[in-house]
Amino acid sequence: MDFDFSFFLFVATVVTGVIWGIYLLWLKSRGTAFNEENEPVIVEYARSFFPIVLIVLLLRSFLAEPFRIPSGSMMPTLLVGDFILVNKFTYGIRLPVLNKKIIALNEPQRGDIVVFRYPKEPSVDYIKRVIGLPGDKVVYDNKTLTVNDIPVKQVSLGRYQGLGQGQDMTGAEHLSEDLTGIEHSILVRTEVPSGAFAYIVPEGNYFVMGDNRDNSNDSRYWGTVPEENLVGKAFFIWMNWDWQHKGIGFDRIGTVLK
Repeated sequence: MDFDFSFFLFVATVVTGVIWGIYLLWLKSRGTAFNEENEPVIVEYARSFFPIVLIVLLLRSFLAEPFRIPSGSMMPTLLVGDFILVNKFTYGIRLPVLNKKIIALNEPQRGDIVVFRYPKEPSVDYIKRVIGLPGDKVVYDNKTLTVNDIPVKQVSLGRYQGLGQGQDMTGAEHLSEDLTGIEHSILVRTEVPSGAFAYIVPEGNYFVMGDNRDNSNDSRYWGTVPEENLVGKAFFIWMNWDWQHKGIGFDRIGTVLK
């Protein structure tokens, strides 16, 4: 089991709830009415924090969880300093901490931006775009994708101008890519060699890539993402903060991801 923030949030909920519950049972056994003025300090803190941590746990586990983008692997779609919300229920309801799916809902689709637990180190969350579904044949050659023998159309948008912490991508080729009906922007470095490969996505797995194609640690290097590693679908930018650019990026707040 990975001891992440969700685990400690769960423990805090249990501990504060147990302390508060035991105190109420003790009062009932003595026939004493509850009085805030007479309660021990530890019980006061437990009573105050229990509903807060419980609500946060439920929201993060079943509705939406915030994440901050720490790297440029999903540029230009996501920039360093973007704060995003991830839909936690779109791919099914999972138990907190155990991450076991108890209610199946939707399955990831090509083009979805997904957060997942990195297969080689599950305590670390990654974010990439779904390129291949179970059973798909994914071919990458000369920086061009082919999915199930259908070339993915790319249209040049010119040279990219990076800003702030993404300034090192200035000069990269900015492309619009149509991933079987899902259009999104990508960046490629024409001067960076591109290895060719063909891959059949195993059942129960997903092939993912970063939109910053030549600056992304993704399925090309470590394999596919098992279904049980999925955390959720990124859908919204609620804040951007890049201290190397202009601080708060008001123009990115409220951006719906696609």
